[in-house]
Amino acid sequence: MDREALAEFLVRRREQLKPSDVGLGAGARRRTPGLRREEVAQLAAMSTDYYARLEQQRGPQPSVQILASLARALRLTPDERDYLHRICGHSAPDRTTFTDYVHPGMLRVLDRLDDTPAFVVSVLDEVLIQNDAARALLGDVSGLEGIERSGIYRWFAHPHDERGRYPEQDHLRHSRVLVASLRSAYGALGERSRAGEIVRELIVRSPEFAELWNVHEVRRRFEDHKVLIHPEIGPIEVDCQALFTEDESQALIVLTAAPGSDAASKLELLRVLGTQRV
Repeated sequence: MDREALAEFLVRRREQLKPSDVGLGAGARRRTPGLRREEVAQLAAMSTDYYARLEQQRGPQPSVQILASLARALRLTPDERDYLHRICGHSAPDRTTFTDYVHPGMLRVLDRLDDTPAFVVSVLDEVLIQNDAARALLGDVSGLEGIERSGIYRWFAHPHDERGRYPEQDHLRHSRVLVASLRSAYGALGERSRAGEIVRELIVRSPEFAELWNVHEVRRRFEDHKVLIHPEIGPIEVDCQALFTEDESQALIVLTAAPGSDAASKLELLRVLGTQRV
């Protein structure tokens, strides 16, 4: 690990970012250019003290998970992200299978979507980042790890916990969409990938999944219109728009409702109340 190179890199990248680049308000007059240390720490979901020690060449070797958070917070390009890993003593991530990294351009769009639920997902339906409105509508999944991060896996492995946000009559259709999407990811990533691990686990755990998997339906798309059930507000009809990265490894999902509709009023209520109980 090259602590000096890491410290200099973090400082320079922090200085080159403006608050508006990461969805923050300008606030009070700033003495130094760029973001403050505490702002980077907040964006990366780590303590300010830990981040400060990295810039002061006093911190321990960051884990791969910490580096992924820093790459998102500092809006690093793929080349910059690879460099960050190498100077910290890690191999550069495989760009075809490493899914924690979110492209800066995608993050810039998400930063501007504070009035409607929006989130970024991988090809395995892993939520990589979500805004407050999405957390209020769909729940916070940031604490999940490993195979449990995949919404496809949870849908079939924990149906009693995961399916309550969809009307029962839509369950089979959603199951088919998820399996077809997993089949597409499996073809791209191979049997030794996380996709292959999910397939092997679910074939054993879920007869429903095994039956749908044998249909060999391949499709990577999202439902254009769906009904989501919030535990306290009730059903909300939303339209679903998806913006894909160039390699289609990630998608920004935006949920909207027709202006003036009952669903729009419910989304506005969620936006105002945030993740607090209604």
